[in-house]
Amino acid sequence: MGQKINPLGFRLGTNQSHHSFWFAQPKNYSEGIQEDQKIRYFIKNYVKSSEAKGIAHIEIKKRIDFIQVIIFLGLKKFLIESRPLGIIVEALQMNLNKNFHYVNRKLKIAITIISKPYRNPNILAEFIAGQLKNRVSFRKAMKKAIELTEQADTKGIQVQISGCIDGKEISHVEWIREGRVPLQTIQAKIDYCSYMVRTTHGVLGIKIWIFIEKEDERTKQ
Repeated sequence: MGQKINPLGFRLGTNQSHHSFWFAQPKNYSEGIQEDQKIRYFIKNYVKSSEAKGIAHIEIKKRIDFIQVIIFLGLKKFLIESRPLGIIVEALQMNLNKNFHYVNRKLKIAITIISKPYRNPNILAEFIAGQLKNRVSFRKAMKKAIELTEQADTKGIQVQISGCIDGKEISHVEWIREGRVPLQTIQAKIDYCSYMVRTTHGVLGIKIWIFIEKEDERTKQ
């Protein structure tokens, strides 16, 4: 019987770090986690409604009277050209304050643009989801995603799509791998994401593993 674990949680403390940075007492810990989830969910929904895409991940740093939210965007060209980036950030910050009622805590939002967006599995999964919604063949979408990843200097990638693919009645899994993806090597830096997309044929699940760096090689004595 196989034992499954999230590749990011498997590597915490070695080459992966948390996306939330704060301290809380045990009785308030669950409230802090729920607050982080609500903030991320609100930002992603707001960005989708604003037609701005390409969120890699969101980091949240909390202090007693201060909350900093850093949004890592991969594709700057997806932002609305008629609205500057600063106006979008101000509107998002105002809506967050209005929905979460931050009175005694100051909220600050910052945006960081990633230099190589297609090294991030979330952006790549969003690209594949857009192709599937436009009724592009799943094999063609996966191969195109692998081509984009190879141009971003990665060591390997594995893409998996599950569900009623191409309208088939029986749910099944299709996957493709290119290069090396050493999932059992803790020193290997692997980015992972799980993404859900709603199509005309039903809900499909997308999973992506990207091997970015080689594991540390021991020096020969």
